[in-house]
Amino acid sequence: MHQGACHCGAVRLTLPSTPEVATSCNCSLCRRIGGPWVYFEFGTVAIEGHPDSTEDYVQGDRTLRTIRCRHCGCVTHWEPVEAVAGARHGVHLGNFDPQLIASVRVRKFDGADTWKFLEE
Repeated sequence: MHQGACHCGAVRLTLPSTPEVATSCNCSLCRRIGGPWVYFEFGTVAIEGHPDSTEDYVQGDRTLRTIRCRHCGCVTHWEPVEAVAGARHGVHLGNFDPQLIASVRVRKFDGADTWKFLEE
């Protein structure tokens, strides 16, 4: 199990498994808040401190909410606005041990223009 937290520790996340691949996106939001992101089925990541210690931001097509700690401001994850079967959950890997981050292959995704991975 991999556990991570925002800077102040008010929001803590536990991944259900070790990610093998992460995504670095250049969309208008991700290029500002960074990454990389790893994805899991919605509801499989254990999150402590949410929603009591978090605030959300919903943009664009209004399908997902980006969650940040209301105390230190670190973005911890995103989740679907409407949780439907098979929905994904994005977790900001920057909140985890640097050794975990270094062990994961990062794919670059062009979310700003082509909506495709830049390498295959």
